[in-house]
Amino acid sequence: MKVVFFGTPHFAVPTLQILLATPEVDVLAVVTQPDRRRSRGSQLDPSPVKSLALAHNLPVWQPPRVKKDPDTLAFLSQIQADLFVVVAYGQILSQEILDMPTLGCVNVHASLLPKYRGAAPIQWSLYNGDAETGVTTMQMEAGLDTGPILLKASVPIELLDNADRLAHTLSTVGAELLLKTVVKLGRQQIQPVPQNDADSTYAPLIQKEDYLVDWSRSAVALHNQIRGFFPNCTAQFRGQDLKIMATAPVGDRYWEQLPPSFSVLEHNWPALSPGEGKPGEIVSIAKHIGPIVQTGDGFLLLQQVQVSGKRAQSGWDFANGMHLLTGEMLGNGNA
Repeated sequence: MKVVFFGTPHFAVPTLQILLATPEVDVLAVVTQPDRRRSRGSQLDPSPVKSLALAHNLPVWQPPRVKKDPDTLAFLSQIQADLFVVVAYGQILSQEILDMPTLGCVNVHASLLPKYRGAAPIQWSLYNGDAETGVTTMQMEAGLDTGPILLKASVPIELLDNADRLAHTLSTVGAELLLKTVVKLGRQQIQPVPQNDADSTYAPLIQKEDYLVDWSRSAVALHNQIRGFFPNCTAQFRGQDLKIMATAPVGDRYWEQLPPSFSVLEHNWPALSPGEGKPGEIVSIAKHIGPIVQTGDGFLLLQQVQVSGKRAQSGWDFANGMHLLTGEMLGNGNA
């Protein structure tokens, strides 16, 4: 099976690795996004996929706009690939490109399609508090994630999963599912299934306002926002931005969903006895654990935060270092 691989971030790396390790697959070349600068004046950084491709001496193409680049288009049309594999590439392929390989183009998408079509399926599945997500391989067509489904694999979402951890899990599951898909396609053992558009939902790009914490929301809603949009959600603390990076909703309704490491907090919960406060108020500080904040409905433990201009730290180090007191207020995030 002769394959051209399209991909850019770390999420795509396990899929390229598994293809390179499979004797029945010949990766002819890699197409990835142009190198990016991390900050003004810094050197250009290659994408994770490019770094892996160069380590295996593969030809690498990096057109700013693949569907408008004559050199890349000429290469892709002449290479006579059986399949184009696309994993988080970051550009839309034209119909001209989709029609080039003999078996078409296969995409690895990090959701159980038709749910969460679009750019940020992992983040929105967490934000919405879903109990499971997964990976879908599909035949690509001109629409955004609308092509016929080839294979699916489900993954449960744990209460303390965040976007990074879930992406790592799904990237590994997706690599294995893609290899199974490629093998079955080569043997003509897959019958593509059209998506039901009536069941589709959309996962748009994250906007700046999506990162803003509003303490009047419920504890579980805030927790889902913070872990879904990790690590960028912000509140206010003593007039400065405070990144809220990891949390846990706490109280009797959550103990069964939390891991054993929270048993100490559960055992000491009666002694902590947080009273009813205003949304954003620190109502208790659990020793060696962290501050507990009143929300619009329920209590939220701050597990990890980052004060403006400082490194990320545990909730307990934050409470200890800043000499937090119960009754102190955290403000909503500012646009």
